[in-house]
Amino acid sequence: MNLPLHGIRVLDLTNIVAGPLATYQMALMGADVIKIETPGTGDLSRKMGADATLAKRGMGVSYCALNAGKKSITLNLKHDEAKDIFRKLVKNADVVMENFRPGVMQRLGLDYPHLKTINPGIIYCSVSGFGQDGPLSQRPAYDQIVQGFSGLMSLTGDEKTAPTRAGYIACDAMGAMSAAFAVSAALVRKLKTGEGECIDVSLLDATLSTMAGWVVSNYLNAGAVPKPMGNENHTAAPSGTYRCGQGQLNIVNNEEHQFHGLCDVVGHSEWKTDARFAERHTRVSNRAVLRELLEQALAAKTAAEWEVLFTDAGVPAGPVLTVPEVLAHPQVAHRDLIKTFENALGDGRDLSVAKSGYRLSGQQPSVDTPPPVLGEHTAETLGGLGYDALAIKGLASRGVI
Repeated sequence: MNLPLHGIRVLDLTNIVAGPLATYQMALMGADVIKIETPGTGDLSRKMGADATLAKRGMGVSYCALNAGKKSITLNLKHDEAKDIFRKLVKNADVVMENFRPGVMQRLGLDYPHLKTINPGIIYCSVSGFGQDGPLSQRPAYDQIVQGFSGLMSLTGDEKTAPTRAGYIACDAMGAMSAAFAVSAALVRKLKTGEGECIDVSLLDATLSTMAGWVVSNYLNAGAVPKPMGNENHTAAPSGTYRCGQGQLNIVNNEEHQFHGLCDVVGHSEWKTDARFAERHTRVSNRAVLRELLEQALAAKTAAEWEVLFTDAGVPAGPVLTVPEVLAHPQVAHRDLIKTFENALGDGRDLSVAKSGYRLSGQQPSVDTPPPVLGEHTAETLGGLGYDALAIKGLASRGVI
């Protein structure tokens, strides 16, 4: 497949999640991503993940998840010679991505104003918790910190369990996707005009922007203070997770015909004209009694049985699966979402990673190489810059690489 970012070179100074996930999206789209890591330690995520043995080897599963398809070189950017090497790389690069605390790249003399004198068309993207300026800009931020700041935790769970952290690194993911989109948009303009760009991605901003569709807008424009509602839908009923005779089922009634279909399926057509349920807003106001009645009806069959009946009637419904269950589902297999590298971990074990959330021309964009070991491509990359074996050995002896 001729991938859209083929020929684009990205210098990736990021580590852990938000930055590496953004550059992984670009690698999936065909970009040449060079991961620049600290000698001896590398990306902190190399030491993270559920497999302690791999973590000790610097190939933690957290690292492996987001770094396939990249190259790894080591540079000690506190060393002047390493800075010179980095500047040489910038000359022929399209993108620089970093997620240091604001001000670090400036102190290193490698911030955007400096790098654009080397390459006026460079696209420079910073990813941080709160952005490059503002009263919180210097605060360290991890996903859970931003989940709390953004209001996301205050909405997750119900009145008894909130605040609750989302079950995955939601804010890091939102920041990563925002960064990948912003960089891709800047690349489109660069191809037309040659202009570079300085992009400032804040995890807090990115998270709030994705909350705008419902909770933020409801508060800003209708004065409705968001509150935790568990599995209930903010704007519709019956919409949520319901107990059945065996198991639980997600049901969504966002349109009038869907509610009518539900009434027919569960054998209570009289609900259509019941004054408490006949209109959308009255159903929302009476959601508690409607839930009680609906769960009484759903007790007659299993969740799996109801799913078939609702789906056949055009009523959106689906099971509540575990992660192992959904990864084993035929739909995921059909979409070719998982890439497996055989014996990629060096001990006879295969490595599987998720690919992109979309298809191009009917195919999943993918990468061809597994996550690199620390510094795997240092010699190759320096050789491309004109360093011979003796010079590379000298750089290593001086702690530059």
